[in-house]
Amino acid sequence: MSVNKNNNPADPFKKALAQATKVMADDPDLGVTYSVDPPGMTADSVRLPQVSRRMTRHEVLLARGTADSFALQRKYHDNPTHNRYLPQGQMARDIYEAMESARCEAVGARDMPGTAGNIDAKIENEAMRKGWSGIKERGEAPLPVAAGLLLRHLATGRDLPEGADNVMGLWREFIEGKAGDTLANIDALLADQKGFAKLTRQVIQDLGYGDQLGDDPDMEDPEDEQDSESDDDQDQDSTGSEEDDDQENEDASPEQSQEQTQDASEAQVSMDELADDEMSEETEMPDGEAPLEPPAPQPVSDADPDYKIFASAFDEEIRAEDLADPAELERLRAYLDQQLEPLKGAVSRLANKLQRRLQAQQSRSWEFDLEEGILDAGRLARVVANPTTPLSFKMEKDTEFQDTVVTLLIDNSGSMRGRPISIAAICADVLARTLERCQVKVEVLGFTTRAWKGGQSREKWLKDGRAQQPGRLNDLRHIIYKAADAPMRRTRNNLGLMMKEGLLKENIDGEALEWAHRRSVARPEARKILMVISDGAPVDDSTLSVNPANYLEKHLRDVIAMVERRRQVELLAIGIGHDVTRYYDRAVTITDVEQLAGAMTEQLAALFESDARARARAMGHKR
Repeated sequence: MSVNKNNNPADPFKKALAQATKVMADDPDLGVTYSVDPPGMTADSVRLPQVSRRMTRHEVLLARGTADSFALQRKYHDNPTHNRYLPQGQMARDIYEAMESARCEAVGARDMPGTAGNIDAKIENEAMRKGWSGIKERGEAPLPVAAGLLLRHLATGRDLPEGADNVMGLWREFIEGKAGDTLANIDALLADQKGFAKLTRQVIQDLGYGDQLGDDPDMEDPEDEQDSESDDDQDQDSTGSEEDDDQENEDASPEQSQEQTQDASEAQVSMDELADDEMSEETEMPDGEAPLEPPAPQPVSDADPDYKIFASAFDEEIRAEDLADPAELERLRAYLDQQLEPLKGAVSRLANKLQRRLQAQQSRSWEFDLEEGILDAGRLARVVANPTTPLSFKMEKDTEFQDTVVTLLIDNSGSMRGRPISIAAICADVLARTLERCQVKVEVLGFTTRAWKGGQSREKWLKDGRAQQPGRLNDLRHIIYKAADAPMRRTRNNLGLMMKEGLLKENIDGEALEWAHRRSVARPEARKILMVISDGAPVDDSTLSVNPANYLEKHLRDVIAMVERRRQVELLAIGIGHDVTRYYDRAVTITDVEQLAGAMTEQLAALFESDARARARAMGHKR
């Protein structure tokens, strides 16, 4: 009897789930696909986890939970309102996004109770995949995730799945201690996205990240403030903005807020009167006030509190597409391809080698000699030879492979001009496409300065009287060629920007490494890899001419020590004609830029090597 292999038993379930998702999202034109790629949502479609022919309970629950979550966000979420109140800083933005997702799911749970159990399965899967149950310290648990989980728990009253309750528990006392009064108003605002966005911004303020909120969007729209509801007015009071007093039934809350503001002002005046001339306001801030509003002169570097920056106002973090128009990027990319045409074959072969090694790590394996499962035909000969031998069965299992993000940080200094920067760009391109095929996300970053010999920072220093040892004295330019979540097909031309005349200037490696590390740590992936490609020590004539000769080099060493001590990111480096092993524990130095592709491939492949000894040999570790 023949079996039609095209008749997938999972197809009816997938079709029914797709239709239910469209109905729940109230969008009949919504596209629904299933893929082994990470789930995601675009303007016109959603991508759900793949459901295999076996249709295991775990697969079904995960697909339903993910579909419900996306459908509820599509139904209850308004992008213009969301973007209007979106904070500027990364941590504030993450908290804002997490709480908005939790709001949509909580509203859906109220209107459609069946969605709550499905979404629990999605949260449970994420907790298991990221190892949340094993977290013991608060610093290891993501605060934005904890804030979203706490909101969902308070709004629905449901217990969280195992692991998720651990993350929430680690942060719950802190969050409720700082923002408990604000969170008490969530029930009235769950269905009002605008009011909830204002509440979320107040929660962020309460948690001590008010400096990342940016400008208040309602300050530009007085009429909107007058029309806002009483709870919004109370929220405006807590941030010190003006409000309407027309709502009689809510007079108590504004009065309390005004009294608190007045008390705080009087307390601050008292402190100023008692303080000595040599004592700053920050040293007078008692108890819990300091975490809420960090002191103004906070250290500019987590690695070295003594590292100074004379002026950061002229620094920029910018996307590659903002430094050149699309036509110029396309022309530069064509020039890059032309320059490296002879190398494409060799680089592609190395990339294919890397892909095979990564896919081998992700491949499935089998368990043999089981008492149940799939009949093992390869062992039937034993039964024929000895009929008393029991039948042998086998079962397929998945090899554990952590979700991973790789960050390539490329030195864009003037000494890289020519062949080195061309090969670095094409290698980044090939590796990004290769790793994407293996479901490994890639971020490509570059670092340089905006000007030679100081730029506007130096001009300001000269104008202000030439202070002694002013610290870093140049304008940074940190470039995002490809964000981790951006597909390579859309950002391919960005790498051509490295060919732009006048882009490559000086290099301040320490701050660039710290910047890349912060971006990597904020990512949700379980494993994070940071690869630095550089051809020399940090060099900035303006800074080194008025500071100790090892000022930038010392900071680089301190940042490397911090990254390797925290162990949140796996750090490795490749030096082009420059010995970087004196800085990095895991590093390799190449003397010819033609070797860069091979070095990058081997270093990344070594990180995914399952054998610890083989990995140590490839990485050049000492026993």
